[in-house]
Amino acid sequence: MDTEAQPTTERDRSSRPSVSAAASLDEVSHTEGPEGRSRFALVAWITKWLPGGRTSLTLLICLLFLLVLNAFVVQPFQIPSGSMENGLRIGDRVLVNKLAYRFGAGPRRGDVVVFDGTGYFGNADYIKRVVGVGGDHVVCCDKEGRISVNGRSVDESTFLYPGDSPSSVDFDVVVPEDTLFVLGDHRSSSSDSRDHLGSPGGGMIPVGDVIGRADWIVWPFAHIGRQARPSAYARVPGADGAHG
Repeated sequence: MDTEAQPTTERDRSSRPSVSAAASLDEVSHTEGPEGRSRFALVAWITKWLPGGRTSLTLLICLLFLLVLNAFVVQPFQIPSGSMENGLRIGDRVLVNKLAYRFGAGPRRGDVVVFDGTGYFGNADYIKRVVGVGGDHVVCCDKEGRISVNGRSVDESTFLYPGDSPSSVDFDVVVPEDTLFVLGDHRSSSSDSRDHLGSPGGGMIPVGDVIGRADWIVWPFAHIGRQARPSAYARVPGADGAHG
């Protein structure tokens, strides 16, 4: 008898919800409705107002993301000349890391940097290799025809353009603090710090005008790769005697 009555009782209980349960369900539906509507209200309003609806909204979000990325993180540049051959060729596209020097770290010898040359080199952006940083004594050339930094000769053969000498122009400079002495890898085809020694700033580039470090070649496909800092400068001592 008990076994027959049990299912009936369960059916009766399920078919007639309690007052408290009904109130609870009513409360849930009352609170979830506005939340659900408010969650999509702005998107729905924008897509209704924007020509193209959701497709246009998606494209707009992607565009804004790319603009923010370009302004603060990475920026593409196209190589306009042969001054950095053979590492960077005319038409190559590089990604410039704009965060490389934003958090206390400064450009280091051997880095390939993009900078605004306005007032120093010309009204354009340039790409060169850092040879000397603030305080460095940079001389060309030593008895073997090489550039020396703080008394240490630098073997540039791994990145210097084949057949080029380190410099056809002699120089002996001390790099002021917060500036850089920069040279192209294709020395015979590069207008760089050597050519502006008598200009305002003495051919030095303010660190504040550096846009970022060229870290990656992204085009053409056959030339894709990372721009690594050469080891040639690893044993160069700093102006204070410490090795950089």
